Amino acid sequence: MVRIKKIDHVAICVRDIDEAAAKYAAVLGLSPSVREVVASQKTDAALLPVGETSLELISPKGNEGLERFLEKRGPGLHHIAVEVEGIEDALAALKALGVPLVDEAPRKGARGHKVAFLHPKATGGVLVELVEPDPRGEP
Repeated sequence: MVRIKKIDHVAICVRDIDEAAAKYAAVLGLSPSVREVVASQKTDAALLPVGETSLELISPKGNEGLERFLEKRGPGLHHIAVEVEGIEDALAALKALGVPLVDEAPRKGARGHKVAFLHPKATGGVLVELVEPDPRGEP
């Protein structure tokens, strides 16, 4: 069973984080609270808090998938991330149901959280990320 707690973030793929963050600040008054390079995913990320969730700006730092995304589609909505309780159990339940997965086991993502992606075929074309927060509460 998948126990979804909330939407963690909505990710927007951009070519330049600083340029995109400046646009979001000017247009919506949103400023990054966390900025990090996620070395394991070869991605630059910035979180723009919106209530209890965030917009996440992501840019490739060697990530071939994000490079292809930008080449094919240009900047735009990349994925929706939902916070789950017990990511390993959620993945096992989804796999048992035959849900197509990108990741069969969680990996370390931004903010030290455990993350795993469902294949877009599972959700009608939308890339969905499962997120389990780092219990140490690191940013």
